[in-house]
Amino acid sequence: MVQRKDGQKRVRDAPRTRRRMLEAARELFVGNGYGATTLKEIADRAGVAVQTIYFTFGNKRVLLKELVDVAIAGDLEPVATMDRPWFQEVLAAETAEAHLRLHVQGTRGILERVAPIVEMLRAATAADPALAGQWAEDADPRFAVHREAARSLVAKPGARAGVTAEHAADLLFGLLSPELYQVFVRDRGWSPERWENWAAGTLASQLCQG
Repeated sequence: MVQRKDGQKRVRDAPRTRRRMLEAARELFVGNGYGATTLKEIADRAGVAVQTIYFTFGNKRVLLKELVDVAIAGDLEPVATMDRPWFQEVLAAETAEAHLRLHVQGTRGILERVAPIVEMLRAATAADPALAGQWAEDADPRFAVHREAARSLVAKPGARAGVTAEHAADLLFGLLSPELYQVFVRDRGWSPERWENWAAGTLASQLCQG
């Protein structure tokens, strides 16, 4: 009976422990760099044995991959961005303006989590080219999300005449990039709310009827 209860407790605690390890990895990767951080340091920060890191993730590359995926998703659930409720709400919006507002709002949530780790990820990939193999090479997943949003947007009432889905996707991909978000929020001190209003207004002037 005691063993069964202990097993049940481990199952209940597993997501919490996984998130604690991911949070420790994020802090150390961003603060010290991916290459300079050891799994032992992550384990110590998370308060677990290093064997727990290996058992859960296998190696540091997989740990970084999951860290990025969770930053994008916002949780541990293995649900693609385009299948998440916020994106489905974007696609269901009745007008181009409402669609765009919801898309920028949802993207802001992702950028608040992802933008701070972009530079670390770029440096890590440059130092360890094998990291790139953790992601599919056939398409940029961020562009795929914006392309799907663009295809839906240009077909809705209120979309600017003559704007193609390809052009709209390029604008969404460029203006809603983590790099540009960092320029305004980190470098210029804008609040995320101010960035969201600016991005939505700028894109509406290009993609929606005046």
